Amino acid sequence: MKIHLVSGGCGFVGRNMVRRLLTTTKDAVFMIDDLSIGRHPKEWLENFTSEMRGDLEVIGEEKRLFFWQGDFRNLLFYMRENPRYIQEKYHIDFEKFTDVFHFAAIVGGRLKIEGDPMMVALDLSIDAEFFYWITQHKPARVLYPSSSAAYPVSLQTTTGAIALSEGDIDFDKNLGTPDMTYGWSKLTGEFLAQIAAKHYGVPVVCIRPFSGYGEDQEQSYPVPAIAARAARKENPFEVWGSGKQGRDFVHIDDIIDFIFILLDNVKDGSAYNIGSGQLTSFLELIDLFADIAGYKPAVKPLLDKPVGVHSRYANMDFVDNKFGWKPKISLREGMTRVYEAQLKQLNRQ
Repeated sequence: MKIHLVSGGCGFVGRNMVRRLLTTTKDAVFMIDDLSIGRHPKEWLENFTSEMRGDLEVIGEEKRLFFWQGDFRNLLFYMRENPRYIQEKYHIDFEKFTDVFHFAAIVGGRLKIEGDPMMVALDLSIDAEFFYWITQHKPARVLYPSSSAAYPVSLQTTTGAIALSEGDIDFDKNLGTPDMTYGWSKLTGEFLAQIAAKHYGVPVVCIRPFSGYGEDQEQSYPVPAIAARAARKENPFEVWGSGKQGRDFVHIDDIIDFIFILLDNVKDGSAYNIGSGQLTSFLELIDLFADIAGYKPAVKPLLDKPVGVHSRYANMDFVDNKFGWKPKISLREGMTRVYEAQLKQLNRQ
């Protein structure tokens, strides 16, 4: 039996990956989440049914989705003590995990990254335990999600902003300073991925997603928060900072599409951008949502709010040349889908 592991499986990216695996394969999925940020599967799976097998929840009529609720580091410790812990305790018949998707992390919007940087630094311990485990377990393929926050902040200023290229991070040279403890933890994770591939023969690929978004993303992130304001037709329309700061927005469906292309083609722990290559300011994003909503609000800057780097967007030339990949979902189409999801939620209230 093929069985995939998804850590952080109830968070935004994790649950979209779990849904994709369940709908496009007949394989089993073992997901882990402590629900500190993520949502229980009953909130995002259709026709939800489950039964408990001890402390493991077995979900669905086909019984091919398993949910272990808790700190991923605890499960990693149990598997380190007994490599067949899951098989023996829960009577699941498999030899090794096929694909492993490691989304478990302390994450959040800008308020979390700047407001509690030491808590975010716990990602270092999660990743260290994870990479040690995969070198012992030897799954068929591993995805490590890094982040565009790993890029040097010196390349993302008001005056010197450039499209960020994979080569701007080179472990054989001066790395520069990434974005807060979150950026440092992701940069360290990329280094561990290369060690796992080179020294232990584990097939690993890293991704550097830029500003991923989607219909079911939490409102602690800017895109759904701005969409919700537009759905309420707020006027004035508040924006954190001046609104001139820009990001590279890419839909979650495109992110997952490219993840599977990379898993099929990359094994050496190297990292690839996932973005649109298009810089969009938050003022432009507000204009787009207001246009979708059919009104023209005044914009009210909130200059006391954290905003992060001024400009962060991807150079997608390397990805295009190597894989011929571009995102399929345009900015307007993706944002319209998010707006409609927020409007639907508002109408239910």
